[in-house]
Amino acid sequence: MVTPTRADRAEGRAPLSRDRVLRVAIELADRDGLEALSMRKLGQELRVDAMALYRHVRSKDDLFDGVLELVVGEIERTPPATDWQAALRAQVMAARSVMLRHPWAKRVFEERGTAGLAAIGYIESVLVILRGGGFSVDLAHHALHVLDSRIFGFNQDLFDDSGRADPSPDAAELFGPAMAASYPRVTELAMSVSHDGVLGRCDDDIEFAFGLDLILDGLDRRREAGAAERSSA
Repeated sequence: MVTPTRADRAEGRAPLSRDRVLRVAIELADRDGLEALSMRKLGQELRVDAMALYRHVRSKDDLFDGVLELVVGEIERTPPATDWQAALRAQVMAARSVMLRHPWAKRVFEERGTAGLAAIGYIESVLVILRGGGFSVDLAHHALHVLDSRIFGFNQDLFDDSGRADPSPDAAELFGPAMAASYPRVTELAMSVSHDGVLGRCDDDIEFAFGLDLILDGLDRRREAGAAERSSA
C-alpha cells in the first residue's frame, strides 16, 4: 500500500497506485490517442515524475498489458443461453461497444496479443457459450479461429476507410468519367449510396455485424451437421 504524500493530502489527490496509473493512462489515450501514451506524458498527467511510475508499471509493455486488462474487463459478459447464436452475437457486440469507446485499444491488441488473464477469461466465456450451444471441442476451436479478433469487437479490414475525409463533390464528380471506362464495377460501387442512403463511407458497424452474422450462420450449419453425424453413428 502506498502512503499518501503530504503534497497529495494537501491537494486532495489520490495516492499513486497501479490501478490509478492504468486508469489515467486509458483516459489519456481516449482523449489524445495512443501516440500520447508515453511514460513522460503520463507522469505529467498524474503530476508526478515519470520515474515514479516504474514503482507501479515495470515498463511501457507492462503499461499496455495493464490497460488491456482493464479494457477487456469493461466488456459485459452475456450469460449462456439456449440460443447460443443470439448469446454470442450479443457478447461480440458488447465487446465492440467497448472498442468503439477506446478506439486505440485495437492497436494495442494487435501488438500485445491476448495472453493476459482478463483476455483468457473472456475467451473462456466465449467457449462456454459455444460448448453450451452444442459445439464440439474441435468445432469450438475452429470457431475461435474464424471469428478471430471479432470476439474482441474489431477485425482487420481490407477496405478500412476510418479516419479518411469524405471526398469533395468535385472529386466524386470526376471519379466516374475518369475511371468508369476501365473499372466500371469499382466505379459503380464507389459512387453508390452508403448504408445511410447518402454518398459517403460505409457504416463500419453495419459491415462488422453483417460479417459476424455470416460467420455465425455458417458455424450453425456446421454445428447442426456435426450433431446429425453423431446421432446417426
